[in-house]
Amino acid sequence: MKLIIDDADIKKIKELYSIFAIDGVTTNPSILAKNGKQPFETLREIREFIGAEAELHVQVTAETAEEMLEDAHRIQEELGKNTYVKVPATTEGLKAMKVLSAEGANITATAIYTQMQAFLAGKAGAHYAAPYVNRIDNLGANGVKTAKSIHDIFKKNGLMTEVLAASFKNSQQVLELCEYGIGASTISPDVIEGLIKNDSVTMAVTAFTKDFENLCGPGVTMKNCR
Repeated sequence: MKLIIDDADIKKIKELYSIFAIDGVTTNPSILAKNGKQPFETLREIREFIGAEAELHVQVTAETAEEMLEDAHRIQEELGKNTYVKVPATTEGLKAMKVLSAEGANITATAIYTQMQAFLAGKAGAHYAAPYVNRIDNLGANGVKTAKSIHDIFKKNGLMTEVLAASFKNSQQVLELCEYGIGASTISPDVIEGLIKNDSVTMAVTAFTKDFENLCGPGVTMKNCR
């Protein structure tokens, strides 16, 4: 499972990249708006940092297929042809996906709430389909189960589309999908950090350090201990 950051704060992105093996960054208009900068200023900064080959997912904002295509072409011009264009899985979005697929574009179908949305997006040429796990939960359904079902539908129907699960509330949701082997998860910085935080681990490391200091002295490292 690929691990992707769902944020546009370059400081947070750099920090997470320094710790974790990250595969890319996803953004959407709401995330970009939080930055207070012009969208492409932020996006160019992210692209420059993560490099030309890393995955960057950027969403169109138009509502008609024709305008979505214009948005997609601008995204590619500014950020590189390999950038994943996020297109909502609506009727207009499916129209745009078919054209973009014929052009050889990388496509991420977004705003996925149902299995059939994901299937139709895959048929239209999407490389990823992004079910909103926690938002599906909030509607009274099961977001993790829906993402797993979409993964199975892709495999059983011979589609190359992968699940890019989004909208997580906690690390347990991420774990369940990781165990299932979905393609990728895009996760907010606070949930990513929660994947490794564990009070029991911290206590164990502290105990090891104290035991070592009892032998070699406070503040003495392994290389200096005699």
